[in-house]
Amino acid sequence: MGLAKELRGRRKIERREISVPAWADKSGEPFKVYCRPITCYDLNEIQKRHPKVLEAPTVASMVDLIIMKAEDEGGDKLFTSAEDRIDLMGEETQVISAIAEEMFGQIQSAEEFEKNF
Repeated sequence: MGLAKELRGRRKIERREISVPAWADKSGEPFKVYCRPITCYDLNEIQKRHPKVLEAPTVASMVDLIIMKAEDEGGDKLFTSAEDRIDLMGEETQVISAIAEEMFGQIQSAEEFEKNF
């Protein structure tokens, strides 16, 4: 095992719970989306389709991020098909941007990153 893999294995990675009131059930209980932190690999994959995702995120980039990272409580992917992407693109932008903002919350822009060094 390489050193990077060993070091990465030492960290405990917590999943985040994102409450989505717009998707509440009949009793009014908000839908819960879970996600793991965005990795370098995830960001690389998103940037292949959306090169300026960190500078100017588009709705399409937000939907792709949600599809990539959204899990249910058990850790299974919530969205897996092309039909899911089409349906999410039909959702209100406010709902999609709120979910994506929660997921992106851990990532700094390049400018913010440079300010810290």
